[in-house]
Amino acid sequence: MRQKRHRCSGGFTLIEVLIALALLAMLMGAVAAAVHASMTNYRENEDMFRAISTARQALIRITTDLRTSSKISSYDSAGQCTIDLDGDPAEDEAVADWDIAYVYDDSTDTLNLVIDPDGAAESYVLCRNVTALTFSRTPAVKPRSVRISMTVTVGGQSQTVSSAALIRRQL
Repeated sequence: MRQKRHRCSGGFTLIEVLIALALLAMLMGAVAAAVHASMTNYRENEDMFRAISTARQALIRITTDLRTSSKISSYDSAGQCTIDLDGDPAEDEAVADWDIAYVYDDSTDTLNLVIDPDGAAESYVLCRNVTALTFSRTPAVKPRSVRISMTVTVGGQSQTVSSAALIRRQL
């Protein structure tokens, strides 16, 4: 009788290696898609965080100026507020004596600070990505407080931040 010799194979066949590579490629594709989605989400959240942070800093500046102002020369709900920092609070409201103004420009989505030292107005961008800004005084005649509401939009997401300033001086 003749004995059959069995051959021991010590490796993988070409088909097994190809199947393993295909499975590995699918797994790596899924991991890459998850990492990409996480990075995109992180960037969007970071951009929104920066915009909200800048908006809060702008609100702090506005409320500080309102609290220490001698007169709010004018305001409107469309996003403009002019403040007289050192004038006589008994002056007529029609007089255009003002030191600073906060102006919302909807064409550029910016909140601008306009400083008027002796009639030579200088404008600075205080906050970008602003899609709405309102000032409202209560009561309307002799205001005791001013409420400011600002909406910031980044990447299709909007967030509204608000603040209120209690007027310390009698207007």
